[in-house]
Amino acid sequence: MTNINTLSSFKNFTDKLEEQEHLMPVLFIGHGSPMNGIEDTEFSRGWTKMASQIPVPQAVLVISAHWYTKGTQITAMENPPTIHDFGGFPKELFAVQYPAPGSPVLAKETAGLIHSTEVGLSHEWGLDHGTWTVVRHMYPKANIPVLQLSIDYSKEARYHYDLAKEIYSLRKKGVLIIGSGNMVHNLRMVAWDKLDKPEYGYDWAIQMNQTFKELISAGSHDRLIQYQGLGKEALLAIPTPEHYLPLLYTLALQGKNDPVSFFNDKAVGGSLTMTSVRVG
Repeated sequence: MTNINTLSSFKNFTDKLEEQEHLMPVLFIGHGSPMNGIEDTEFSRGWTKMASQIPVPQAVLVISAHWYTKGTQITAMENPPTIHDFGGFPKELFAVQYPAPGSPVLAKETAGLIHSTEVGLSHEWGLDHGTWTVVRHMYPKANIPVLQLSIDYSKEARYHYDLAKEIYSLRKKGVLIIGSGNMVHNLRMVAWDKLDKPEYGYDWAIQMNQTFKELISAGSHDRLIQYQGLGKEALLAIPTPEHYLPLLYTLALQGKNDPVSFFNDKAVGGSLTMTSVRVG
């Protein structure tokens, strides 16, 4: 397997991508605190390790919990800016730049694959912390094109799952598609005084995270789409859907023979889980 740090060649960023010999895996990443972007944590190390275990992608497309729009958009600029979409963190975090190129050609191709809605080509967004805090650990040389696809906040979960299926062919072209959020994400109930306590999770958070993993392993996507029916624990885990919906994008891209595995499978702060998923 080629290591990310020994990448010797890459297609011209203006070229259309060709089909690859192998189908690219798909990831769901529990991204957690923006501080994971600059700290050497077990989670950031897990992202780095995962990058070494999968083929070097031709490009990366991220569905981030932090680009929540009316309608669907995709970043289409040649040089997407690094967005510091948070507050109250050290200045060192705000100083970080991740200068990965974009790909207007891939943006247009991706938009053309989606027929359920018109996809806008954005020149105003960039790479928010749901993307760069993760990808900079995976591909520190910033030499692979990175794009973001937004989440339409006006649509229900089933819509997002179905939309994701329309971009399946990108897997054949070596595009690494990442859903970035958190399976369990309830900031209102975070135990801020327990953030440094390893694997601290409320009972309902641990229970719901386990339920999610069991349903993912069983391929029970319909139940995960209809998460409101999974009981009160699900409503605590998903008080708002933006961090959960990226998981559905990842699951929708699962092929018939794709195995599923988990990594970074831990709770933090009581009401968050960092559990991440590899498909394929």
